Formats: sequence, structure tokens, C-alpha cells
Amino acid sequence: MLQSRPTRPLPKPLAAISLLAIAALLALLFGHWLAPDPLVLDRSIIQGLRAWGGPHWLPGVAVDLTALGGSTVVTLVVLLVAGFLLMQRLWLTALALVLATATGGQMVWLIKRTIGRARPDLVPHLVDVSNASFPSGHATNSAIVYLTLAALAAQVVRDRPTRRYLFGAAILLTGAIGSSRVYLGVHWPSDVLAGWSFGTLWALGWWWLTARTRASIGGER
Repeated sequence: MLQSRPTRPLPKPLAAISLLAIAALLALLFGHWLAPDPLVLDRSIIQGLRAWGGPHWLPGVAVDLTALGGSTVVTLVVLLVAGFLLMQRLWLTALALVLATATGGQMVWLIKRTIGRARPDLVPHLVDVSNASFPSGHATNSAIVYLTLAALAAQVVRDRPTRRYLFGAAILLTGAIGSSRVYLGVHWPSDVLAGWSFGTLWALGWWWLTARTRASIGGER
């Protein structure tokens, strides 16, 4: 199933979500500059979700989903997958995965510290939080880890259905984790949207860098 090829075209799912990410970032920027109250939609969404509440089991599910984007889980996923890739002698893919996630996490921390947006306080938080709000670390890191995983796997997985499945799973996980942060009341929706967008473009950048490196060295096996 796994192979190393010098070149492979940009995966269509990654191209599509990258275009959506650029559009979302532009919308956030223009909304921040032009709207009298940039958070009016964010407030409406948070309050609407809490007023709705959902079925009795949904808060527990949201807590479980949000943990999949936490630092402990994503670090464990990266280390386990990197170990598997090294066993397959895909050292370039393993190295790119580790570097992409490590540097991406540092960028998230730097942006949070620079912007310093406060957490929403419209509804009680259903999980404990401590650091700044923008961008959502869980949304960003899940996009960085799971989408980068799918993007790098697309360069070494032979069959197209498997590549599509990996992208579908990554997008589903990333979407569910980010949405759970809004439902739990700990992030503005724009925090999550920015995190998704940044993480997607980060994955795109590392796909490109790894593809160029693989082509220049003629593979990695």
C-alpha cells in the first residue's frame, strides 16, 4: 500500500479545502476591518447553540471529541505514526510530519500570545480553559496534524480510494473537534474558523515542501 514516488500531483481534496481556507481568512479579515461589531455573529452562534443544547448525550460526546485535538492526543498520534513510517523506511515523510506538527504548534502559541483575545464569557464553559482564545488551539492543531497526515500520506499511498478515505477522515475529525470547542462555549466561532484555515494552509505548505524535497532526492527508499 505504501510506496515512495518522486512526484505526485496536488490532491484535489487538499486543493479544495485550501481554497476554502483562503476565502475564510479573507472573510475574517474584512469582517474585522469593516464590521461595526465583528463578534456579533459569534455571539449569536454561541448563544443559539447553548439555548438549543441538543440531546442529553451531546455534551459528553463533545468533551470526548475535543480531547482528540488536545496536545496529549495529537502528540501521541504523531509519534505513533512517525514510528510506523520509519518502520516502512519512509524517513522523509516521518521527518516532515514531526517538523510540521512541532513548528505548527509553536506558531499557534506565538499567535495566541501576540493577539491575546479573551475567551467568550457568554455561557458557562463545559471544559476548563486557561490560555488566549485566538486562534483555537484545538482546531488549529487538529488541522495541522490530521490534514498534514493525510496530505503526506497522499504522496506515498498507492491507491486513490485509500487517499480519499484518509482525507475524508481527516476533514471529519478536524471539523468535529473545532465544532466541539464552540459547542462547549470556550471559543468564538471565528477562533475555530481561523484555526481551521491556518492549519489547512500549513498542511498545504508542508505537502509542497515535502513533494519538492522528494522530487529533488528521487524518493526516500
